[in-house]
Amino acid sequence: MRAGWVRHFVFAVSTLLFLGVLAAPGLAQTPAPSDGTASEGAAVEEPAESVRGILRQPGEEGEDDVPVVGAQIIFRQDGQEVGTVETGADGTFEFGLPGPGDYEAELVLDSLPEGATLTSDAEDANILAFSIAPGQSRPLLFRLGEPSASGSGFLRSFLQLSVEGLKLGLIIAICAIGLSLIFGTTGLVNFAHGELVSFGAILAWFFNGTLGIHVIPATVLAIIFGALAGGAQDLGLWRPLRRRGTTLIAMLVVSIGLSIFWRYAMLYQFGGRTRPYAQYAIQRAIPIGPVQIAPKDIISVVISLVVLIAVGLMLQRTKIGKAMRAVADNRDLAESSGIDVERVILFVWVLAGGLATLGGVLFGLAEQVSWQMGFQLLLLMFAGVILGGLGTAYGALVGSIVVGLFVQLWTLFFSPELKNVGAFLVLILVLLIRPQGILGRAERVG
Repeated sequence: MRAGWVRHFVFAVSTLLFLGVLAAPGLAQTPAPSDGTASEGAAVEEPAESVRGILRQPGEEGEDDVPVVGAQIIFRQDGQEVGTVETGADGTFEFGLPGPGDYEAELVLDSLPEGATLTSDAEDANILAFSIAPGQSRPLLFRLGEPSASGSGFLRSFLQLSVEGLKLGLIIAICAIGLSLIFGTTGLVNFAHGELVSFGAILAWFFNGTLGIHVIPATVLAIIFGALAGGAQDLGLWRPLRRRGTTLIAMLVVSIGLSIFWRYAMLYQFGGRTRPYAQYAIQRAIPIGPVQIAPKDIISVVISLVVLIAVGLMLQRTKIGKAMRAVADNRDLAESSGIDVERVILFVWVLAGGLATLGGVLFGLAEQVSWQMGFQLLLLMFAGVILGGLGTAYGALVGSIVVGLFVQLWTLFFSPELKNVGAFLVLILVLLIRPQGILGRAERVG
C-alpha cells in the first residue's frame, strides 16, 4: 500500500513540474507596451525571421582570431535587394528578413579589410544561398582564411559530409535507443517520443535562456526533468492502459494523439520561432586536415560516444541491464523468473526520457531549439530503429549512424531538400535483403 502511495506521489509531483516548466517559457515573455516603446525590463520583440553570424579572420601565429569590422553583407530575394547589414566591433551581424522564403547573402569583398580572404577561391564563394522557414532564425557562416588547395573538391566535400553525417547519426542514436528499448520491453510504437526530444531541448533552453543558467548545468537539470517526464508518462498513462489489457494498436493511436497534443502545447507556450542557446551558438570551425568542424560539434560527438558506450555497458554488465534484455527477449519467462517487469519498464521509460533530452539538447546546439525539432527527427529515428533491428539498442545505434551518413552524403548528388530520401532508400534496400534489420533476429511467423 505504501509503495503504491509513493508511486502516485512521484507521478503527481512529476506532472506538476512538467506542466509548470512547460508553461514557464510563455509566462516569461513580457509584452511590449502598446505605444511601441520598450519599457524598462521588457523584452524587445525580435524579427520573426532573421539571420545572424560573425566574421573573424585568422590572427598571426599564436594569436587569437581578429573580428572583421565594417564588412558589408547584401541580402536579396528573387534578385531584388531587401537590405544591407555591416558587421559590428566584435565582427557580429544580425538582419531581420521580410518573411520566409529563399534568399541570397552576398559578402561585399571590397568591404573586407586588407589581408582578409575567403577560404575558397571559387568565383561565387562570397554568395550564400539559403532558405528561411516561418519564424526561423538561423546562422550564416562566411569562411575567412587562407584559400584551400583546388583539385580535390569532391573528396573534401565527401569527408566533410561524412563528419556531419556521423554527428547527426550519433544524435539520432541517442534519441532512438530509448524508442527501441520501449518497443522491445512493451511492444509499443511510441509516436510521442519525438515530443520528448523537443520537450527536453525546450527545458534546457528555459533554464539557460530564461533563468540564466549556463547551458551545461541547464542540460543536466533538463535531463533530470526529462527522465521524470518519461517516468510520469509510464506511471500515469501507459501502465494503466497495459493493466486494462489495451491492445498495442489502440496504444499506438493514443501515442499519436499524445504527440499532437504535446507538440501544439509546446507551440502555444514556446512559440513558432527557433531560438539558440545563450552559449556556443556561433563558433568558428577548426580545420582538421580537409575537414572543418566546430568545437561544439567535436564535444557533441565525444559526449554521444561516451553515453552510448555507457548504455551498452549498462545493458551488458549491470543487473538492471540484463533484466531489460530478458524482458525484451521474453516477458512471460522473465516474469516467471522473478523479475519485476513493471519496475524494469518504468526504468526504461526514465532512461528513454533522459536520453531523449540529451539528444534534443545536442541537436539544439547543432541547429536551434524549435517546438517541432523532435517531430522532424522522428522519422529518422524510426528509420534507424527499423534499419538496425526492432527492439535492439545496438541495432538502433548502427542503424542511426547509417541513416545519418546517408542523409548528409545524399546532398553530394541531389538537392538538400531531398536529403531524407537517401536514408529511406537505403532502409528499403536493406530490408529487401534482410527483413529483420542489420542486427535483428529472424523470427518464424505462423
